[in-house]
Amino acid sequence: MNRTFPKEGEGYMNDYQTKNKHNPTVATILSILFAGLGQLYNKRYIKGISFIIVEIAFIVTSLDFINLGLWGIRTLGTIPGEDHSIYLLVYGIVSILLLLIVGTLYVFNVKDARKQAIKIKNGWRAPTFSQAMKEGYDKAFPYLMTGPGLALLIFTVVFPLLFAIALAFTNYNLYNSPPRNLVEWVGFENFQKLFTVNLWKDTFLSVFSWTIVWTIVATTFQIVLGLFLAVLANDKRVKFKKTIRTILILPWAVPGFVSILIFAAMFNDQFGAINRDIIIPLFGGEGLPWLTDPFYTRIVLILIQTWLGYPFIFALFSGVLSSISNEWYEAADVDGATRWQKFRNITLPHILFATAPLLIIQYTTNFNNFNIIYLFNEGGPAIQGQNAGGTDILISWVYKLTFDMQEYSMAAAISLIIGLIVSVFAIFQFRRTSSFKEEGNM
Repeated sequence: MNRTFPKEGEGYMNDYQTKNKHNPTVATILSILFAGLGQLYNKRYIKGISFIIVEIAFIVTSLDFINLGLWGIRTLGTIPGEDHSIYLLVYGIVSILLLLIVGTLYVFNVKDARKQAIKIKNGWRAPTFSQAMKEGYDKAFPYLMTGPGLALLIFTVVFPLLFAIALAFTNYNLYNSPPRNLVEWVGFENFQKLFTVNLWKDTFLSVFSWTIVWTIVATTFQIVLGLFLAVLANDKRVKFKKTIRTILILPWAVPGFVSILIFAAMFNDQFGAINRDIIIPLFGGEGLPWLTDPFYTRIVLILIQTWLGYPFIFALFSGVLSSISNEWYEAADVDGATRWQKFRNITLPHILFATAPLLIIQYTTNFNNFNIIYLFNEGGPAIQGQNAGGTDILISWVYKLTFDMQEYSMAAAISLIIGLIVSVFAIFQFRRTSSFKEEGNM
């Protein structure tokens, strides 16, 4: 039988017989029985004691809470007036997150014990106390720095997301609010209502279709206008470029909500300047119903969003245009290219390559642009047979369902649909952009 002896030095043992006495299976079983025992068997005392302290602290402080949380999220309470279903739901979600965190640490403990035992069996010698401290600090430093941020992310992003997802599968609303009543799990009933119950179906289809139209038209208008003005302002024939750029970017300097409120006053049907000083003197009549007719309100909202959104696009495209080499245009002139050909083959591809991710973000932002919809006309005007206004988009409808109607479960279901739509669209478009593909190949 041929034997392969370990190399001398670099922390490896010299005694072949000694190294084979260490059993990785024993270390694995001990770490499974209780976290840290496998590390103690491997003579990694600091790591082993740390794992033991963590498991004991978890058992002492969290076991009862987790039992309550798991029972609560399964039943949502059994005694009306005493059990609070929402509190129990929160306890349950927190319990699941704690179990996932502790479970991850436990799996790491088992894998670490087995990995260390195999290394020892192969001749590796455990470092001294000082060496272990230095090694541990070097390896743990990135995790110590990112740990607080990760914990904050879990309880400010992941937890609210899981809570909203859970509410979407309950019947939580004004009429069965705890603690007087208990909330129950209803499965996909809320999603079925959106497509089977006439009130919810008509409202959802109307709001969803307007949301899509609003997102595409308003965002495209602001991008096209920003692109046109950026190309115009960067043309070599244009004088006073700094002054022009300053004027064009001024709408960006005014807070958005201030501009929206000003436009809401200007387009008021009774006293607004648009009707009083422009429409009526020129055309007569009583003016146009800017705030009472959904068609006109939607047109105004698209125009306002174009006004508010183009300065950012203008500034973005202006920066990109300044980075395009003049040699490209000179070469195109030599080849006899027209202005349109130079724009289509040089300017536009360069702009889209550099700004595609940001342009996608503009679409996703306008999809959930709550401020302009609510501040201008609170999503109105009202439409008969629907529980949403004529200009409500999905996010403003969710707001009304939550704070005006207390339809919490339906609002959560619609929020889940919004999240899925935005996520799928963003991921699909990002993966199709040239900049994303180039980044992946680097």
